[in-house]
Amino acid sequence: MNIKDKRVLILGLGISGVSTAKALTKLGAKVTISDINPEEELKDRIDEIKDMNLNLYLGTNDVPLDDIDLIVKSPGIPLTIDIIKEANKRNIEVITDIELAYRICPERNFIAITGTNGKTTTTTLIGELFEGAGIKTHVSGNIGVGIMWDLVNSNDEDVFVIETSSFQLESTKYFKPKVSVIINVTPDHLNWHKTYENYINAKKKVFINQTKNEYTVLNYDDQLLRKIGEEVNSNLIWFSVDNKLSKGAYIDDGYVVINDGEKIHRILKTDEIKILGKHNLENVLASVSVGWIMGLDMHIMANVIKNFKGVEHRIEYVDTIKGVKFYNDSKGTNPDASIKAVLAVSPPIILIAGGKDKGSEFDEFIESFGDRVKSLVLLGETKEKIKATAIKYGFNNIHMVKNMKEAVYKSFELSQPGDSILLSPACASWDMYSNYEVRGRDFKDSVKSLKEAKNV
Repeated sequence: MNIKDKRVLILGLGISGVSTAKALTKLGAKVTISDINPEEELKDRIDEIKDMNLNLYLGTNDVPLDDIDLIVKSPGIPLTIDIIKEANKRNIEVITDIELAYRICPERNFIAITGTNGKTTTTTLIGELFEGAGIKTHVSGNIGVGIMWDLVNSNDEDVFVIETSSFQLESTKYFKPKVSVIINVTPDHLNWHKTYENYINAKKKVFINQTKNEYTVLNYDDQLLRKIGEEVNSNLIWFSVDNKLSKGAYIDDGYVVINDGEKIHRILKTDEIKILGKHNLENVLASVSVGWIMGLDMHIMANVIKNFKGVEHRIEYVDTIKGVKFYNDSKGTNPDASIKAVLAVSPPIILIAGGKDKGSEFDEFIESFGDRVKSLVLLGETKEKIKATAIKYGFNNIHMVKNMKEAVYKSFELSQPGDSILLSPACASWDMYSNYEVRGRDFKDSVKSLKEAKNV
């Protein structure tokens, strides 16, 4: 795709918007940017593009479309807003930056990872596997790094490891990575996609255009993905924690192994993996599957995995205060993610949960507690909904709080030495925070405040 002299409207001056604006300007496009936030809230972003020749519409999406050839939207902007509806009427295409990246450089080494949970950990680990092998690697996408600026400054042999959300994939048309990965699929973002089927269809777009020249990596233990595998037209590689496979990555006698169809290769012992939980075994298996497909040395992969300590806000150990351990799992933004955290952290657990309501139900979340969770501390928009569900299942040790600091202090008050205090909200953060990272940092700051207050 030749973008030179194309008139492109970028909706949203966030991380991806800035990256896209810089890249398109370098490629000779005529760029207009619109963001509904006022100028004073966008100062840092504006500073990054202040020397560029482009048009800015701030505080509004009321932008004339008469001269626009293409719209590139931020993933978080719904397709239902008025300007996109008007663009559709005018047959102006609306895409996200990963679709644009593919159209500009379709031969690049794109590796795309999606799934309801585990995307960021898997994306980060795959990036480290390639870096460990001495390959120039760009980790981008939903992980918080815009792809476009890296793309226009890259070489043909570089590898792009892209975390792709359902929001990004929904607006793709031709996107075709060399390797696609779906880690798992459970209901999420139903307030956006309206139905579970729509959400699943968005996820499937990660492999839908692939052929026998590409690869798809799927989780054999996920019954939905096992069925979806029938729709894959590329080379299908399975991974499994629970099953031995005739070909693929799995756990065998305490080892992570690759079965290439002829020989079983031991990568490393499972007890050498530092990141906690069965779900992180899935993330490791997905990662080594990609490394194997791309020809990485297995000894290098083993060494990288042994030294991988995980990603901030994913069952992140924070501190121990008077024998009580604190874990930050702010990235637990849906019930399934938080179930995994509850099963990974050592009990007894005092669980801090609640946040923005995305239309999820919390029955399985509460049922996962068993004898592992002894107290539930709730905050945010969903706290009454979660409380009602907990009571329905006979869990009554519930405490309601107004903010994170109160949640941390109340949890510690309820704790005894040997307990674990786990923040895993099972909800998005947008009712109280701009994102889950800010929520996680507030939790860690509150733990620090508590430690200072206790003089330990």
